[in-house]
Amino acid sequence: MRILVTGGAGFIGSEYVRMLLGVPGGDAAGVPAQAPTALTVLDKLTYSGNLANLAPVRDDPRLRFVRGDICDPALVDEVVPGHDVIVHFAAESHVDRSITGAAPFVTTNVLGTQTLLDAALRHGAGRFVHVSTDEVYGSIDSGSWTENWPLSPNSPYSASKAGSDLLALAYHRTHGLDVVVTRCSNNYGPYQFPEKVVPLFVTNLLDGGTVPLYGDGGNVRDWLHVHDHCRGVAMVQEKGRAGEVYHIGGGTELTNRQLTERLLAACGAGWDRVVPVTDRKGHDRRYSLDITKISSELGYAPSIDLDRGLAETVRWYRDNRAWWEPLKTAGHP
Repeated sequence: MRILVTGGAGFIGSEYVRMLLGVPGGDAAGVPAQAPTALTVLDKLTYSGNLANLAPVRDDPRLRFVRGDICDPALVDEVVPGHDVIVHFAAESHVDRSITGAAPFVTTNVLGTQTLLDAALRHGAGRFVHVSTDEVYGSIDSGSWTENWPLSPNSPYSASKAGSDLLALAYHRTHGLDVVVTRCSNNYGPYQFPEKVVPLFVTNLLDGGTVPLYGDGGNVRDWLHVHDHCRGVAMVQEKGRAGEVYHIGGGTELTNRQLTERLLAACGAGWDRVVPVTDRKGHDRRYSLDITKISSELGYAPSIDLDRGLAETVRWYRDNRAWWEPLKTAGHP
């Protein structure tokens, strides 16, 4: 089994690589995917890509790293041949950045995905796993989205991901390409770039700083440990049905205020460290995924509860300042 992982030096992609090569990130649960005989990482190493994320597996003889852009047709045409599976994590993913400048999101998430799909089709690649987000659905007041829910994205980021989802599924329906799409809820865990809420709050608090809380703090998200997300992706890679969408969730919904409360407690800080800020433009109120399909078809269930996962995540950032301090001092975020 020869696997190509795009964005494999990023937060989620690197967890997938470490997991497949035998270095589980957050749990001892068995890896629900066939071990690769060779694994190629294709990553542009933008601000959020980091070779240090692959340090635990850098000496594995199965691993090959290629630095490059998924929007580069010539490079993609060189890399794709010979792989049995493509797992596509590479994306611009930070909502706030998409609000201030949407062009990189459209370019990478839509055109980059199209470039990969064309190469997969041209070179007869096997399965194409397209990793997406619950944000493509917009916002839901009550209940949970099923996989056939209409897409209604509200940010440039989520709109670009919705476009890439539709492209991927269209290549299955038009060309018969073996495409499966996953959509996940909010990820957290080690190696997450400190612009996202959990690592931003944790690293600020560990440094004695303050943390920003959007609006009234009532926006609701479901929280998913990155290792559980990658276990779900591996199940879909192995056993998912071609042309289908699968939801991967964590099973714990919290308001942003409740999440802040937990992170303050984990870092030994009080509410005096919280600074209210103006709400994000177009801020979706609530996300919620129904995971019945992946649970009943593939046997998925989250294995890391939020209390344990947050405690282990805070401990990781406390113990790995050498990983995140250079990112903060370099001005990110």
